[in-house]
Amino acid sequence: MPSRDYILAIDQGTTSTRAIVFGRGGEQVALAQRELPQIYPQDGWVEHDPEEIWRATVDVCRRAMASTPGGVEAIAAIGITNQRETTVVWDRKNWQPIYNAIVWQDRRTTLLCRELEASGIEPLVAQHTGLLIDPYFSATKIAWMLDEVPDARPAALRGELAFGTIDCFLLWRLTGGAVYATDATNASRTMLFDIHSQGWSPTMLHLFGVPPEMLPEVYDSASAFGETEPELFGRAIPICGMAGDQQAAAIGQACFEPGMVKATLGTGCFVLLNTGDKAAPSSYRLLSTVANRLNGSPVYGLEGSIFIAGAAVQWLRDGLVMIDTASETEALAASLESNRGVYMVPAFTGLGAPHWDPEARGALFGLTRDTGIADIARAALESVCYQVMDLIMAMEADIGEPLSILRVDGGMATNDWLLQFMADMTGVPVERPVVTETTALGAAYLAGLECGFYGSLAEIADHWKRDRLFEPKFTPEQRHELKRGWDKAIARVQEKDF
Repeated sequence: MPSRDYILAIDQGTTSTRAIVFGRGGEQVALAQRELPQIYPQDGWVEHDPEEIWRATVDVCRRAMASTPGGVEAIAAIGITNQRETTVVWDRKNWQPIYNAIVWQDRRTTLLCRELEASGIEPLVAQHTGLLIDPYFSATKIAWMLDEVPDARPAALRGELAFGTIDCFLLWRLTGGAVYATDATNASRTMLFDIHSQGWSPTMLHLFGVPPEMLPEVYDSASAFGETEPELFGRAIPICGMAGDQQAAAIGQACFEPGMVKATLGTGCFVLLNTGDKAAPSSYRLLSTVANRLNGSPVYGLEGSIFIAGAAVQWLRDGLVMIDTASETEALAASLESNRGVYMVPAFTGLGAPHWDPEARGALFGLTRDTGIADIARAALESVCYQVMDLIMAMEADIGEPLSILRVDGGMATNDWLLQFMADMTGVPVERPVVTETTALGAAYLAGLECGFYGSLAEIADHWKRDRLFEPKFTPEQRHELKRGWDKAIARVQEKDF
């Protein structure tokens, strides 16, 4: 038998589908990527074509393995990580989705969420799931499909439909329909999963009108999830790891001890703090979630979700056509000595934590006749840092102590100017690893734990290496003045008659 020294990680994200092959030391061996078209049927609605996701997944896996020394025979196992909360419902018999995937950014269930909030049940939801009532999560997306797609609810009650987040949908397809399962991290983002009992909550299922017949089994994050259909890649490959993208990134960043925190700077931005074996309630509207579950034991996290981060730069590039590439923003921002009073609030799909205002919309403030592209590019980058600052302040208040370091990853983590400004505004040193593709790496590590590449989390942590440390340089007065302008801008976009 050939030596199988590599793990294939499937990273199915909001704007692209990627397959990355990693060696035992966490080194990247091969990569293939395909952009994912976005579908915007109405204001605030965001969808994906599940069949395009499936086609892209098979394509990038085949290409990545073709570029790997030894090819498909050298792959020991597969790990899957995915955009969380994005919801697919499909027919169990013909495997066809009954509707497009409703993306995590989608706001169509805002009215339903407002009605549920007004009924006073949010404390009950938080008690069971660790989450707040928001269109972000899967539960109201499922309810919308069951109510709006013809004949969907009767079919669900007959056990004919299956719900899954993207990991579950891909697992079903990869195994030829043999395995219908998700992992605890993804389940914890549906608003249907009891994070304390580690099972689907009958209370939440009743509340949101979701039949239990359409829910997958919930596995540990490192598990024997099944094998791929042999005809897909030329041989059956074990699928051994699965986690939602932010939890996978925390694993890739080796945030294994309570108090360790990472921020993933991608389409959105997500800050996740390890709270150990206890789910920490938040007084500042952060989320309690499952960070990972290994050997049946959950580790919890406190999370803040920012809906628009890198997407603001994409908007400058694709919507306003102000720049040709995202990387241009670094030099543009650095060309100015200050933000000259210009603030961007990128609430294109509402505001996430700690505000949780799905009706807020984006705005630019402080424009003058001499405002230029550099000012707006800088405002877009600064907006990411201000949002991270809000989350870090909330986390420090919740746990009652300052954070010592912030590990960052994701596409925007290559921007030195951004990371320095983030350190300046949060007052926390920012640490960038050598490998910034930590989401895919985390999925690979989980698969490696299950297939025997690694004996422990400590062994994985030894692979983590720092690339650069960004120390805070602002005085408290500088930080306060910039924060004051940001707070005023946030207040404006939350005015309902704005």
